[in-house]
Amino acid sequence: MSAPESSRARGVDRVIGILKQLHIARRPMTMRELIEATGAPRSSIYELVTILAEAGWLEIAADGGVFFGREMHYYGADYAVHNDLISRAHQTILALVRKHDETAQLCMLEGNKYTVVLSENSSRPFNISADIGVKVPIPWTATGRLLLGHLRVEEIRALIPDEDFVLDNGRRVEFQDFLRDVEQAAAHGYCCTEGLSNTFRLCMAAPIRDRTGLPVAALCFMTSRDTDPKRRELMLDDLIASSKALSQPYSQT
Repeated sequence: MSAPESSRARGVDRVIGILKQLHIARRPMTMRELIEATGAPRSSIYELVTILAEAGWLEIAADGGVFFGREMHYYGADYAVHNDLISRAHQTILALVRKHDETAQLCMLEGNKYTVVLSENSSRPFNISADIGVKVPIPWTATGRLLLGHLRVEEIRALIPDEDFVLDNGRRVEFQDFLRDVEQAAAHGYCCTEGLSNTFRLCMAAPIRDRTGLPVAALCFMTSRDTDPKRRELMLDDLIASSKALSQPYSQT
């Protein structure tokens, strides 16, 4: 790689780094915070933020705080319209929330982590939810167990870092226990977990499959562990039926 190409590549990496740090922070950041978080030179961050602000990708508040600009919203909206699964899943999630008044989500794997792509909360004052786009260790989730059923044991072991088996409360999920959960989720066609990433949380997940039958995403309900068993059954039935309906365009030959 020539020197100019190398310089341009570093510039692109730094732009990506700025956007990632803003997403992680989920709030405006000062220039100093961005410099410390990205590890890039001060002059480079100032120059890139100025360029991105002029393009509308970032906005600089009167107090100097830097955050995503309006253009980023437009790009995100374009992606949602173009991606048929996300567009259809949004309508499905809204319908599930209206019917059951529980938080519903579309979840996927991103590399070796789990992330929420879409989320709609219930109308109740107390909600159990997760932030969109935040990467969470796979063993902390029902979705993670559901979307790994097609992988071999050695592939699962290689995919998930050892430290990700330690929950945020310090408890460790043993690998063999995790494998058993993965196998059961594959056999049942759904997965329910209680008290993993949140002591009071019950998560239900059902797979959305592609045309080869592989799970590419999951619909999830996030609710309380004290949810009535009969209500759980109804929610799970609707979740499974909805995920199968979303799979239809991808499962046809």
